[in-house]
Amino acid sequence: MTPELTALTLAALLQVVQFVLMSVPANRELGTGKTLGPRDRDRLGGSLEDQLSVKTARLKRALDNHFEGLILFSIAVFVITFSDQGNGLTAGLSLLYLLARILYVPAYYFAWTPWRSLIWMAGFGATVLMLLSALI
Repeated sequence: MTPELTALTLAALLQVVQFVLMSVPANRELGTGKTLGPRDRDRLGGSLEDQLSVKTARLKRALDNHFEGLILFSIAVFVITFSDQGNGLTAGLSLLYLLARILYVPAYYFAWTPWRSLIWMAGFGATVLMLLSALI
């Protein structure tokens, strides 16, 4: 497996970990009556996220952000892999993306300002540079 595909696999497993980190306290806070149902806003009295504690809501937003970032990173990895353009730079960028995503979780949870945004930018920048390197 290429380093880029390894980083993608580990990023997907990180997403699983993030889901567990968020869903366990969310189920404790809201109860299964809310989390197992259809989650209609009018039945719940608003969105579920609005009913979560501050830190659990942060975990939810960090998870949502990872879903968004993982799509673009996956595209970058697929383009690099399928075009056989992997090299030391793309391997390093994929590792940077993964490390940024790992650090992003505690940065969001503990409200590390401005570090959370800088960490996010590092991961996003690594993804963009991977895409650009495929075009060069």
